[in-house]
Amino acid sequence: MSFVPAIDSPTATVRFFASDHVERHELSELRALLVRDAGFVWVDLPMANDAAREVLEGTFAFHPLAVRDCFESNPVPKVHAYADHLFLVLHAPESSRDGHVNLHELDQFVGRRYLVTVHEPPDGAAAAEAGLRGTSLVLGRVDAERFRPATPAELSYAIVAALVRGMEQHAWGVARRVAELEHHVLTDDRSEPNALLESMFRLRHELLTVRTIAVQSREVYARLSGLAARQPTEGRQSYAGLLDPSDSEDLLRQFERVSGTIDGERQFLDGVVEFFQTRTTTKINLAMERLALLTAVLLPITAIASIYGMNIIVSPQTQPAQLALVIVLMALVTAGMLAWTKRLGWW
Repeated sequence: MSFVPAIDSPTATVRFFASDHVERHELSELRALLVRDAGFVWVDLPMANDAAREVLEGTFAFHPLAVRDCFESNPVPKVHAYADHLFLVLHAPESSRDGHVNLHELDQFVGRRYLVTVHEPPDGAAAAEAGLRGTSLVLGRVDAERFRPATPAELSYAIVAALVRGMEQHAWGVARRVAELEHHVLTDDRSEPNALLESMFRLRHELLTVRTIAVQSREVYARLSGLAARQPTEGRQSYAGLLDPSDSEDLLRQFERVSGTIDGERQFLDGVVEFFQTRTTTKINLAMERLALLTAVLLPITAIASIYGMNIIVSPQTQPAQLALVIVLMALVTAGMLAWTKRLGWW
């Protein structure tokens, strides 16, 4: 699946990190930057389009399967370790107006002399802004000279840490909505039940989606921690310079914290849902008890009216023997029903 760049599509960002300063460059200068003696390059490709394909396939000659993953939506985070670089797929959640959670994919190629970040094709300006938020925050710090990473791995760590902070903010936003919903349920018992349940289930859907991404991302960095801990032996590739074990462990803990926070909010939401359902069931039971009481009060009147409304009574040819037989049969049926319900323990 290929994507044609839009007319107003954002341009790629190229930064060269020297030992004591950061340089801005154009995409056309990328090949010359890669052969410089010191420093490393960060290339941020805001769209998977033809220009991005030329960079990934022509300039860097990445594996075709990794390039294909950049042009297709990947449902889960993952990592592939190649001979001289790592390929990472991560996601950033974003709430939509219809209550669903959109996942913006961020692909990373982490080498010893470069970091290449690729964003999924945006669906509108708002989606494009949300997808670029993590890298834009780090780029702003770099251009403001408040952050100067020493290695591509350190730069990748900063970008993923920004992604985790966005995930945490998303979870906190859902937590505020859960608290508001709980207050609404406790203070207003005349709300539309279907609307409240719909809101609860949408919030649960958001929590489950973000938790799933956090847990799967945590597994990615658990594997990276394992790769960083491996000692290079004969026939094994050393990933020194591609990974910082402490950074991988820290990101692993951050994803665990996000999933733990969401687990707590989900349990709290489940308690709100259980309280709402219990209160609704109690109301239904009270209504049924009142209806049963009304039925019990009106039952003798109904029985008398039904007997005196029968044709055998109002008819001029009423036979007393037949009337007595009908009444005896009714009494026997009633006594049988009472005995049956007594045996079942209904009263």
